[in-house]
Amino acid sequence: MIKISKNIIRLVVCCVMFFIIYGSAEAQSLKLQLGMSGEAVYLLQSKLQELGFYSGELDEKFGSGTLNAVIRFQEACDLEADGIVGTQTLVALHQYKTSSISSRGQMTRRPEKNIGSFAQKFINIPYQWGGSSPSGFDCSGFIYYIYNQYGIFMPRMADEQFKVGLVIHVSELQAGDLVFFSTYEPGPSHVGIYIGNDQFIHASSAAERVTITALSKPYYQARYLGARRIL
Repeated sequence: MIKISKNIIRLVVCCVMFFIIYGSAEAQSLKLQLGMSGEAVYLLQSKLQELGFYSGELDEKFGSGTLNAVIRFQEACDLEADGIVGTQTLVALHQYKTSSISSRGQMTRRPEKNIGSFAQKFINIPYQWGGSSPSGFDCSGFIYYIYNQYGIFMPRMADEQFKVGLVIHVSELQAGDLVFFSTYEPGPSHVGIYIGNDQFIHASSAAERVTITALSKPYYQARYLGARRIL
């Protein structure tokens, strides 16, 4: 006999009741998504926390923290990473085994690929000096935030991040590696995440937003310092 956790049963029941009460036309496709609140969201947060994907407050509010946790979970399960909890995601939440998460909180299924794709969800977030949240990032704050979502602690500043991980030659770059540059001051003063195909994603003060740039762009090619592999 298949044993289903009480939390999953309660979560499904809460979803059903939500759509019955509010008479939504989407009642046949149970969904929890950004902006919602209530017990169903609380149970979702609890399950994601149990599995190691959510570390925020169990506040019953489907905010950006819950959204990011859902996206990371969906990526780990090869589901469409849209941040919406529908039937497929609910089933995956029940079937997912905590043993597939390492003690550091990293997903064992090619985490470096996930970090690259996850980082791209923040394209066009405004650049903000000293920022390290989705309301605004500076370059090292972006790295600090992205890796923290995977349970990987990183120093806050670029020059300290440059001291972490394995030294990688430019010819060995893989998605998820960090690339460093000397820009407004000597030494590692700018950092981004390599995403493959000669491109890296970073919070750019010049572009005033999170953007993707070619590593071979003359400005960055001339200022390239090196790369580090964290994963």
